[in-house]
This record gives sequence, C-alpha cells and structure tokens, in this order.
Amino acid sequence: MKVEYTGRQTTINKKLKAQAEAGLERIAKVVGRTASAHVILSEDKYRQIAEVSVVTGGHSLVATCKSAEMTTALHDALAKVEQQAIRYKKKFTTLKRHPKDDKNVTNVAAGEAEKIESPVKRVSAKKVAAKTSAARKAVSMVVHSFPSKTPLIEPHVVRSIDSAAMRPMTFEEAVKEAAFRDRDVFVFRDHANQVLILHRKRDGKVELIEVP
Repeated sequence: MKVEYTGRQTTINKKLKAQAEAGLERIAKVVGRTASAHVILSEDKYRQIAEVSVVTGGHSLVATCKSAEMTTALHDALAKVEQQAIRYKKKFTTLKRHPKDDKNVTNVAAGEAEKIESPVKRVSAKKVAAKTSAARKAVSMVVHSFPSKTPLIEPHVVRSIDSAAMRPMTFEEAVKEAAFRDRDVFVFRDHANQVLILHRKRDGKVELIEVP
C-alpha cells in the first residue's frame, strides 16, 4: 500500500510512522494492497489531531480523531478506518446470482412443441409430453448453493487509555476533562476514592454512574 504523510505544526517521527504502518498493514489485508493511504497529523493548541484516509476501488475510507496524545489519536483513527474497511468488504463481496437455465429449458420445450404441432406431422399428446420431458432432462442445470446464515464478523475491540483519569478529581473537574478529551464515557475517582463513571447520552445529558 502506498502511504503519504503530512505533518502540520508537528513532526512525524519514526515511532508514529511505525504505528501508522502497522495499522495500515491490517487494513491492507482487508481491502487489498492496491489501495493508497494518506496520514495527516496536526496540532491545534493543546489537542493532537490524526486523520487517516484510504482510497480503494474509487471509494474513500476516512476517520479523524482528537486526543491529548498523538499516539492515542492515531490509534483511534486507524481503528475506525479498519472498521469501515470491514463493512466495505462485506457489502461489496456479496453477489446475488440467479440461475438462467430455466429459460433455456422453456425455449427447448417450446421449440419441440412447435415442431410437433406442425401440419406436416401430428403426434399424440402423450408423445409431446414424452419429448418435452426428454428435452428437460438433456439440459444441464447449475444450482448455486448459498449459506443459510451470513457469517458474523467478530467485534473489533479497541483499547483506550484516554477515557480514564490518572488522578482523583471532583465531579465538575471530571465533566470538563471528559469534554476536553471528547469522550462519551469517562472513568475517574473522587477524593473519597470512589470509582465513578460519566456517560454522555445521545440527548447531550451527562449521566453519573457509581460503581459499587
């Protein structure tokens, strides 16, 4: 896979390149090595941004992730593109085939019947049925068998080290930190050493879960 790197206000070192190439190697096994990729790493104040795009067969797979650490942002972006690649392959490798031999059988039977109904030579109805049956037996038919169930793809688990606080903090501090890291789920401990979980629901409300 051909890979192009672009750094904006940041330096792409060997460690980041090795991480990107390892992730793109997994993606190439899904979409093929003829695809091309573009990795863009940039820094916006205190946020590290990683954008990964893969072009295969005229279709683009793109993911952009932000984090306080560039390695985390790049890891998440590669994971999202890999998930898109799996869905893309599953969608475009499913082919619907319809056997066409039934049409040939019908045409052969119709031709035989037309010959039999000719005014030059008339044959009884039993002989017509016998010849039609013989014509059907002479035509080879191809039957395509499909699996009764579509094989399920194992879920892709992505480990995250950016969704947990490393130090005790108050509820207000945890809410700000989760918003800063752009996390829907954030785990932290309060000053009483109680494990708490913040969960941002789809309606935008923040839910506080106390771990027993």
